[in-house]
Amino acid sequence: MPSQTILSLLLAGLACFFGNPSSPTVTLDSATVTGLSSGSVNEFLGIPFAQPPTGQLRFQLPQALPPYDASFSATGYGPACPQQAMELPVVSGLPAETLDYLTRINNSIVITPSAEDCLTLNVIVPADATPESKLPVVVWIYGGGFEIGGTSGYNGTAIVAKAISLGVPAIYVSMNYRQEVKDAGVGNLGLQDQRLALYWVQKYIKAFGGDPTKVTIWGESAGARSVSLHMVTNDGNPDGLFRAAFMQSGSPRPVGDIVQGQKYYDALVSETRCLSASDTLQCLREVPYETLLDAVNQSPSMFSYQSTVLAWQPRVDGVFLTDEPQKLVQQGSVADVPFVNGVCDDEGTLFSFSTLNITTDTQFEEYLQTYLFPDAPSTTIQELMEFYPANISQGSPFDTGVLNAITPQFKRIAAFQGDATFQAPRRFLLQNRSGKQPLWTYLSKRLKTLPVLGSFHSSDLLNVYGGEDMASYLVRFVNNLDPNGGTDLYWPQYTTAKPHMLEFLDGSIPQALTEDTYRVEAMEFLTSVMLGYPL
Repeated sequence: MPSQTILSLLLAGLACFFGNPSSPTVTLDSATVTGLSSGSVNEFLGIPFAQPPTGQLRFQLPQALPPYDASFSATGYGPACPQQAMELPVVSGLPAETLDYLTRINNSIVITPSAEDCLTLNVIVPADATPESKLPVVVWIYGGGFEIGGTSGYNGTAIVAKAISLGVPAIYVSMNYRQEVKDAGVGNLGLQDQRLALYWVQKYIKAFGGDPTKVTIWGESAGARSVSLHMVTNDGNPDGLFRAAFMQSGSPRPVGDIVQGQKYYDALVSETRCLSASDTLQCLREVPYETLLDAVNQSPSMFSYQSTVLAWQPRVDGVFLTDEPQKLVQQGSVADVPFVNGVCDDEGTLFSFSTLNITTDTQFEEYLQTYLFPDAPSTTIQELMEFYPANISQGSPFDTGVLNAITPQFKRIAAFQGDATFQAPRRFLLQNRSGKQPLWTYLSKRLKTLPVLGSFHSSDLLNVYGGEDMASYLVRFVNNLDPNGGTDLYWPQYTTAKPHMLEFLDGSIPQALTEDTYRVEAMEFLTSVMLGYPL
């Protein structure tokens, strides 16, 4: 055996015995945590931030950990929290390009491994960061309809590397959180998990080189909605947990009391044979994990027929949410911090494949009455339908004329779904906070020519995690509380008097300025209906 090979094997063996001397470490309390070195960044993955929510801690508020007292390795993502099984309906006959995107989305839905013991977070830092660096921090909250999701699917190193390249270095944190389950005193568990992770950041981020006074919370879809709910909880007092927010396709939605989710809880109790128990919640804590997971999988998902009427979404619990989120906004219970809130142009297309059997006006009316506004008078439903007509040239994907009408009602439903779930709540939040704090908003029209899907929900993630221009705006915002700088188009603040909006476009002109004035009357009426009849 050549002497060089022998030397290499010897060094490798010594590294295994003594630990790799080049591996980064950080001290948390009395523990040494060993991470991974990855070029210009260091990664510390799978750090527990709460006691495992297993056994009697299942369906309990997250419990803080005692001080770390044993050294451990943080070199791999922890398992995702339990996931609801689902699959996006894939329609035959679609163009190959569209089917390719749908296949990719379906593949991303399956998050493995998953387990109950899942409350871990990840910290990614510039390789030269020290406890004295005092770098700003961006905390990522993933989406997934409060039904699926995990941190391992998002490459935080791309964000940190982008920040370094622009001369505005930052630290990236992401956490796993449980999906939502209801009962007295322990509602909105996922939001409570996130909140505990934010307190962990306050306690420990200095050790990684971060500044706990310079935290931005950032999310997409359910993650962005989570961000918005952290802004309205606690009477709008952020409690020092964050100084800014960045929301992609998510805002406070008009949801009612937690009892409106009672039917899903009752179904869960029935499926697990806990119906006869005197304490159904305690029974749920004691059923085998697989039994519980099978029962959850029977509940509707965001790709089921009722679509974005989410079964396990956050609701008013009297603790984390003391009132309907949009009413809290109206009351001024909003954190006074700068924020960015944007959307994709065709948010609703992805959620409208499960309703392709709706092909007539009557069926659409019945769908709205049954699943969204069961208590609204038929006259209200009919007026809403006038604002979202069957005319396919007005549907989504928007501005595509007669194209993409795979059924007579698909584009209509997609327009309604996108506005009800994402567009109208975004505008509502901005209009209510105009003049009270610095605001920016955007509209992503990237992938606009993609057949049937258009600029679909989550397509802007390609823009930010792909290290493109949105990532530049993000990391500058995290550092300076202003997304502007460098060579990108100047992005003016939003006000109701001047509703500036940045568009992200395909082609040789990547950004443009427009105004947030599309479908004004339709969204105003839609918002009034949703406020009157919260989900």
